Amino acid sequence: MCPYIYSPIVASGKWKKKSTAKGIHLRMDMPGLGKEDVKVSVEQNTLLVKGAGKKEFDDDGVTGPGYNNKFDLSEKLYKIKEMKAEMKNGVLKVFVPKIKDEERTDVFDVRVE
Repeated sequence: MCPYIYSPIVASGKWKKKSTAKGIHLRMDMPGLGKEDVKVSVEQNTLLVKGAGKKEFDDDGVTGPGYNNKFDLSEKLYKIKEMKAEMKNGVLKVFVPKIKDEERTDVFDVRVE
């Protein structure tokens, strides 16, 4: 069985991913950022995570930490509109609930004759 059929979210970089029967848990350390610095959105079944830290000094030309990640989601496997995100102590946690097998409309039995 291909793991990407039931868990097509591939976490890369510093993302940690845990798949459970209830859904996908994503976690990323984003030190120096607060919830006002992070934007989590979905566009055309793609989870977008962006974060940008503030400059430490206005005149030094050095920008703060920045993050920009995308995860493709299948609307047939996940309840995209029920996603939750939490930013606490520099750690972003995103939960994407799975659609239960009995709730799926794209699966049906074929009668064998």
